[in-house]
Amino acid sequence: MISTTQLPERFRAIIDEQVSIYNKGRTIEEAASIPDTVDIPIEDPKKWLRIPDVICVFVDMQNSTKLSADSHDKTTAGAYQLFAGSAVKLFSGFEAPYIEVRGDGAFALFDKNQAYRAIAAAVTFKTFANEVCIPRIIEDTGVSIGCHIGIDQKVVLVRKLGLKRYRGRTDKQNEVWAGRPVNMAAKLASKSQNNQLLVSDRFFSNIQNDLVMWSCGCPDNAKKYLWSPVVLTSNEMFDFDRAYLLVSNWCTTHGSDYCDRILGLDEDQ
Repeated sequence: MISTTQLPERFRAIIDEQVSIYNKGRTIEEAASIPDTVDIPIEDPKKWLRIPDVICVFVDMQNSTKLSADSHDKTTAGAYQLFAGSAVKLFSGFEAPYIEVRGDGAFALFDKNQAYRAIAAAVTFKTFANEVCIPRIIEDTGVSIGCHIGIDQKVVLVRKLGLKRYRGRTDKQNEVWAGRPVNMAAKLASKSQNNQLLVSDRFFSNIQNDLVMWSCGCPDNAKKYLWSPVVLTSNEMFDFDRAYLLVSNWCTTHGSDYCDRILGLDEDQ
């Protein structure tokens, strides 16, 4: 225990309260899908929601530490805004139920019945990053940056941690997503190289339609299988043995049509 001479009483009281909450245990309520943020619990200190098969699309900027907020503040600010800000807007356009900025990137959470929407969102951001965002930032900053993207899917627990609402509002609280998907998607992203998308085998098994598995045939009218397996059995970072790698972006001729058709696949499930 922390003694009265070790820490002022007002801070010891906070610690004692948190330990007391911990000792009372947790109650887990099942949720069929990702709730609106206003419905994620915070008032009841014991309550968590459990959501099955949540999909996380995680994107971050490669080599962002080379951007200087000290000597190149305007271009650095612009780079972060173009990359992370565009991720938020695009993921919102693909109707992700939850989006959060994380460091120099962002992640989006999709429900289990949105697997094709999630992959379409990831390929869209990948195309934007490779063909628009990264070249522009390199041109303006001279820094050789890139884009990491990873996707995973599994059960999560969620609640808000922080201060309760006061008069309907506070900015001193945040959602905590406990479980594998966000963590594993971030690690997959870190393992990918620029303009690569790396997904877990458990997510990959849910997107087996030919529209996602095979190319449109451009530019030589020969359809190609788009995915390469990556063995992870010797990597203790992951709780699965295999991932799958995608390099291609949306085709300049057929990408728009493929995107819309892939989005329609969720409705057919």
